[in-house]
Amino acid sequence: MQYVFLIGAIGAEVIATLSLRVAAMGRTKFYAAVAAGYLAAFLSLLVALRQGLPLGIAYGIWAASGVALTAIASKYIFSEPLTRRMLGGIALIVAGVLLLELGASH
Repeated sequence: MQYVFLIGAIGAEVIATLSLRVAAMGRTKFYAAVAAGYLAAFLSLLVALRQGLPLGIAYGIWAASGVALTAIASKYIFSEPLTRRMLGGIALIVAGVLLLELGASH
């Protein structure tokens, strides 16, 4: 169940960050979505941690997934660049999180 809350935290954070981009483009009503999204993200992360998910694992997955998903979504929603170098960075993030997971299981 802890991973369900972690996925919720990731989703809420990505939505909040994308909403921040929209708000920064002049649609100020999206600031409410930003605040609600970040609040939901932190509360979901809190629940995941209370259920026993180790902090290093939770934060690593949460932060890395948020960066990768935001970069990918920004390409399609805002037509922002997503270069090969950026994709390589996302691959390194995935590898790093995988190493964290594997290291924690031993």
